[in-house]
Amino acid sequence: MNEALTPLTLDAAGWLHLLAYYLSLSLLSVGGAMATAPEMYRHTVEQQGWLSPHQFSDSIAIAQAAPGPNIMYVALLGWNIGLNAMTPLTGWTAWLVALTSCLLCMGGMLLPSSWLTWSSTRWLRRNHARRSVRAFRWGMMPLVVGMVLATGWILATRTTDSAHPWAMWALTAAAAALVWKTKLHLLWMLAAGALLGSLGLI
Repeated sequence: MNEALTPLTLDAAGWLHLLAYYLSLSLLSVGGAMATAPEMYRHTVEQQGWLSPHQFSDSIAIAQAAPGPNIMYVALLGWNIGLNAMTPLTGWTAWLVALTSCLLCMGGMLLPSSWLTWSSTRWLRRNHARRSVRAFRWGMMPLVVGMVLATGWILATRTTDSAHPWAMWALTAAAAALVWKTKLHLLWMLAAGALLGSLGLI
């Protein structure tokens, strides 16, 4: 780690704090786990100092590049929080703490939202014709888009060390235009971003 971090307190209160935070955050993940990334950044990086900005952005980048659901980045954040808490230690002890932190974050993020999704989906199916239900669905769309845009803003403005910061914005605008106007597969855009990053352009 290059940045000085405040370790997670290794006591019952510290672990309960971590679990309670993700339990509460789970209920705000209306647009999926990625939509809560700005709040996670504020709490884990800016407020608590459990993660560095680079650890946060790298966790999201690795999870997005790997096959699987977006929520995998929460597991990586938890893993890194556990490793930061055990910085003086190495070996199996550090790995065990990192795994515990990973499971707490993932469990906290999955349980409330899964229960809420299951119960609300059953209710929505029974009441799909109501005007209030249709209004709720339409009203949530701009909220979800705004939260996802906030995630992109955090990743683009606070985690790049590129000598050409404008390149990040140009790439973002180009990718958005391609998604909007063409049927080009997202994997090609990811590959282009990886190539530009490896060349040090972004």
